[in-house]
Amino acid sequence: MTNRPTLQSKRDVALAYYGLVNKCTHPRNRMQSLSTVYYILDFNPYSRSLSYHRHHRHPLDFPLRKTKPTLHSSPQDHVIMPASELHHTPPPTTATNHSSSAAAEDDSWIWAHIKAEARRDAESEPALASYLYSTILSHSSLERSLSFHLGNKLCSSTLLSTLLYDLFLDAFTSDPSLRSAAVADLRAARERDPACLSYSHCLLNYKGFLACQAQRVAHRLWQQSRQPLALALHSRIADVFAVDIHPAARIGKGVLFDHATGVVVGETAVIGNNVSILHHVTLGGTGKVGRDRHPKIGDGVLIGAGATVLGNVKIGEGAKIGAGSVVLIDVPPRTTAVGNPARLVGGKEKPSKHEDVPGESMDHTSFISEWSDYII
Repeated sequence: MTNRPTLQSKRDVALAYYGLVNKCTHPRNRMQSLSTVYYILDFNPYSRSLSYHRHHRHPLDFPLRKTKPTLHSSPQDHVIMPASELHHTPPPTTATNHSSSAAAEDDSWIWAHIKAEARRDAESEPALASYLYSTILSHSSLERSLSFHLGNKLCSSTLLSTLLYDLFLDAFTSDPSLRSAAVADLRAARERDPACLSYSHCLLNYKGFLACQAQRVAHRLWQQSRQPLALALHSRIADVFAVDIHPAARIGKGVLFDHATGVVVGETAVIGNNVSILHHVTLGGTGKVGRDRHPKIGDGVLIGAGATVLGNVKIGEGAKIGAGSVVLIDVPPRTTAVGNPARLVGGKEKPSKHEDVPGESMDHTSFISEWSDYII
């Protein structure tokens, strides 16, 4: 029978792996190696005071715990939830008169859930342990984790990840609306997309979510008259995520860019709250018209894959645009427009109206039964 690894053997493994750290010339590789050392030692660098860190600079100087925490334990220096709480359930509702307090509580609940999911995945899939530790588990807040992840995703040989990390972190920490929008977008993906396995899955892997958060930071830079940096960030977002959203475009919260590949949003476009947009959607202009020339998308709108909306037209609240449609004129609220050129289901005079919010229900085909021209 093989004996369980002892504390000393764990330290030996960590020492051997730590030897790789000094051999790594690229900062990202060094961070990954150091994160693996931390994971082996089960050390959280954010769990102790700064005074403690000053006296323990070497990662192998930190004391080891005799047992490794699991999802069913809850040591004070880790945010861990029981496995039974990892299912998708809403956070507890509390009566409060302060919306900021409620938003902060919601942020904390989401972040605790993300860390619990990441720890579960790290234990079940050791190959991802270093990645999950460096991206999620080693960070003290959602904004730090998101800033680190975006910085690594969007960096290049001349646009360093450390610079981007500071840029994103400054934006997220100084503007509470960016944090609340990110949380709302995480909820939108988890609730509307059946393929979204967890909040951490969305945070790490959903390029539509990541592109949207990065665009919001670029938009903030644009408003601060820092157009060159905003446009440089916009270019990196388009290169990395294949999502082209102009920094000047305004995006609400609770927005889902599902799949997101090929999405194009013009400079003067406006996207409302709780909107769902699928891949290869274009919100563009009609030519070389200047000034306000792009679509205005109301709250709760659903735009199907491959749809094109051109010009300064208004898509009313709760409207639905069918996949592949080409929209050139306004669409009334709660109606469905399909085809090329798009027509209103039920006719222009008395269009059929729906009661649900398609941007949240993701119902793409309810209009088929009322469309007599649909024949196979």
